[in-house]
Amino acid sequence: MALREIKILDTIIKPGSRHRLNLNTANLYTSTPVEIPVIINRAKLSGPVVLITAGIHGDEVNGVEIVRQIIAKKFNRPQRGTIICVPVLNIFGFLNSSRMFPDGRDLNRSFPGSKNGSLASRFAYNITKELIPHVDIVMDFHTGGAQRFNAPQIRIDKNETASVALANAFDPPFIVYSPNVSKTFRATCSRMKKNYILFEGGKSLDTDRNVMHEGVQGILKVLEHLEMLDDSFVKPTGDRKVVYISKTRWVRASHSGLLHPKTKCGVFVEAGQLIATITDPYGSSRFKIKSPTSGYVINVNQSPLVYQGDAIFHISTDAKSEA
Repeated sequence: MALREIKILDTIIKPGSRHRLNLNTANLYTSTPVEIPVIINRAKLSGPVVLITAGIHGDEVNGVEIVRQIIAKKFNRPQRGTIICVPVLNIFGFLNSSRMFPDGRDLNRSFPGSKNGSLASRFAYNITKELIPHVDIVMDFHTGGAQRFNAPQIRIDKNETASVALANAFDPPFIVYSPNVSKTFRATCSRMKKNYILFEGGKSLDTDRNVMHEGVQGILKVLEHLEMLDDSFVKPTGDRKVVYISKTRWVRASHSGLLHPKTKCGVFVEAGQLIATITDPYGSSRFKIKSPTSGYVINVNQSPLVYQGDAIFHISTDAKSEA
């Protein structure tokens, strides 16, 4: 059977070839072009086309490091199929240590984009037209926003059975069932019939060894599941009890002040358990925060200062564990 032709960014990707292409976005004020490196490795044998992305929010460095490790350790050289890596989608935000695009918009709320829209919308349009049509599977890597630390988890729409199978192959500590959000990268991939999993782990402008390990190992497990991982690499193993979560609730700060978390991300807490205290800076007040429900803590606000109403914990309300 003849291998299908793959043409990306006006370049024919021949079997057995490797490419580093550039996706042009826009120019800086100085007229300096800004280009997004797209790293492609195609095996001689036919197989799926997998797109691995990170940095759709420019301050989510943990995901960038996960994809960098995949490239640096040559895990992106498959024994069959094609692997496309884009470590930094939002290069503008990455350069400025910012979540947003220079136009103030969230790239992950700008899909599928518009050819004549805002800067973020135009770039989303380029991704939608130049990359997504050529792939079968997308793995996208994120972190918690601001100072909120996410436990390593996969987020997936439970109605998309093929994507759920990939999430199980990834073998994360937590799988959180959540519907697709309008105008996101994930929703656009779903609409275009591409299987998609979204990884969350860590927090913005930070790297965490455990999160990076979970991300890298998860990619390897998916590639092994797809029979794409080269035989020269040690095969990853996955036999943990994954926790499946369908419902969650946010615990918010009852007062403004200094936040002192009393529990860690990823652990199980009981209803009524002390999970944090909030104090004023003058030593005159101390308020206890207790968990309103029994469940797993999948996000902890690590900011030392909070305002009344700020989200400080994200806790499951109906988790179940399966081998």
